[in-house]
Amino acid sequence: MEWNVKSDANAMQLKQKGEVPYFVFPNLEKTHLVRHGFSTRFGGVSKGHLSEMNLSYTRGDNPEYVTENFCRMADAIGFLPESLVLSQQTHTTNIRLVTKEDKGKGFTKPLDYENIDGLITNVPGLTLATFYADCVPLFFVDPVSRSIGLSHAGWRGTLKRMGAKTVAQMVREFHTEPEHLRVAIGPSICQDCYEVSEEVAAEFKKEFARYADERLVYRTKEGKYHLNLWRANEIALLEAGVRQKYLSVTNVCTCCNPDKLFSHRASHGMRGNLAAFLQLL
Repeated sequence: MEWNVKSDANAMQLKQKGEVPYFVFPNLEKTHLVRHGFSTRFGGVSKGHLSEMNLSYTRGDNPEYVTENFCRMADAIGFLPESLVLSQQTHTTNIRLVTKEDKGKGFTKPLDYENIDGLITNVPGLTLATFYADCVPLFFVDPVSRSIGLSHAGWRGTLKRMGAKTVAQMVREFHTEPEHLRVAIGPSICQDCYEVSEEVAAEFKKEFARYADERLVYRTKEGKYHLNLWRANEIALLEAGVRQKYLSVTNVCTCCNPDKLFSHRASHGMRGNLAAFLQLL
């Protein structure tokens, strides 16, 4: 499978079970404490512009197809479908502490929460799931307190430092020490593909003023602004105490690979959802 990559960085590996490929991060696997993965468009049963591995019940898909897709991802990664706990994303920085009572919410039973873009837990066997089609997945594993987190960061969440807020909540709930965290920034839109308004560019230049010379935002000859969500999230995580050697950053852009990954920008909104999965063993 040929991928359009942004660098030679080897932060991720592509695994496959049967017809279902998914990305993993070696820095998370080395903890031997989690199962995890990030889906592609392949290996599912959805049709048309949702093909094949749509993992959203809100994109107009046949619910039976979506359920089958979740079951296929579960079998590939190695978790039970009924262990899933789904987010309810609205570009907030709200993070939910997931307990055993949440098992199955969004999959085998209805959600009883809303406006949740991050999930954290220290309960083994629960599988956190968050959803993407250009926004940034953030994976967190604390091998000392044995706790995990999974957060969604679009430009709004990135500007408000969703990664740092997830770290802070893990500190509060699990007494996590940030320097122990293993963290990964997953497949999402790259800077070259991500044109933003002048107003959004100005907000990022203000929030990350110390890094204005690192091409966090660049302007093209045509006067268009391009934002580096990967770098902004990396900065926020490092400033929150995550150590560089324990932080992995993707080199795969969703928008550069629209035949293999769902991209809102590339498809003009005609797309399904990818998903990130993380389970504490």
